Amino acid sequence: MSTFAREAAEAAAGARAQIATCGPLFVELAARLAARPPPVIVTCARGSSDHAATYGKYVLETTVGRVVASLGPSIANTAPTPRRLEGLDGALVVVVSQSGASPDLIHVADRARASGALVVGLINAPSSPLAASCDHVIPLCAGPETSVAASKTFLLASLAFLQLAAAWTDEPSLHDAATRLPDALDVAHALAWSSALTPLIVATSAFVLGRGVGLGPAQEIALKLKETCGLHAEAFSTAELHHGPLALVEPGFPILALGQDDATAATSRATIAKLVALGARVASPLDVEGATRLPTVPAVPAIAAPLCAVASFYAALPSLCAARGTDPDAPRHLTKVTRTR
Repeated sequence: MSTFAREAAEAAAGARAQIATCGPLFVELAARLAARPPPVIVTCARGSSDHAATYGKYVLETTVGRVVASLGPSIANTAPTPRRLEGLDGALVVVVSQSGASPDLIHVADRARASGALVVGLINAPSSPLAASCDHVIPLCAGPETSVAASKTFLLASLAFLQLAAAWTDEPSLHDAATRLPDALDVAHALAWSSALTPLIVATSAFVLGRGVGLGPAQEIALKLKETCGLHAEAFSTAELHHGPLALVEPGFPILALGQDDATAATSRATIAKLVALGARVASPLDVEGATRLPTVPAVPAIAAPLCAVASFYAALPSLCAARGTDPDAPRHLTKVTRTR
């Protein structure tokens, strides 16, 4: 078994550890946010962590009702900005990192605190330099992740955003979704997506689609296809697809279209139906005539469904790599800790 496959299978155990360990931390953070509600929420991350932040953006915007924006890490070192960043006073800044060692994220956290923001770190290494720059640290509880291509840390950073929303709003449905996620991830990991990914074996490009809480997971799947399979895959919102990328679709073009049973489902189904009519080979958890139906976890809350889809994809990825002649544990040109500046 590859290191990637083993670590992806550990996500559910990590989710249980995070729920058991971090409950008081989320309660403390929620109390502070209730006492001084932030006017805006800002996230900062790179790679898979940034995809988790995109998932968190949609979770927080649709539950807490505050704008969530992404802050470019490069402003810390490459832009001639002053020590203070106007507009961050009283803001909630969430930095997300596996290693907590990237200099640009550390610099952003320091500058955000100097600008009056409350800085929260969702970090898998709670004793890292980045953690020392945060006001609150939520450990992801993934345990060691040595595979260059992240898996369980993406899912556990996403869970942390879901737990933050649940603690902040004290909404029973959000607490329920977070509590049920570990078991759902176990079920999702056992689902067979391998046959549905067959069109990707010989593909040179592909689309991965999602909308709402499914967009970050779609971005994560596209990244994994790039770094482990050498496949040029791009992620788009099912809405954004119609603003240009649709022109690339031709008969046989492979597309993974995530979807969840919420307010985005109807328009996502309509987009999938259009793609099928254009001759694309579409696989989706949504039931659309002409598309390959991907197996899903029964009755999973819609807000957690895209995370389960990613877990199912991770489980099928090593066999896709083998079919394409690549090694998921040895992505070309990449290292585990990326120290960008």
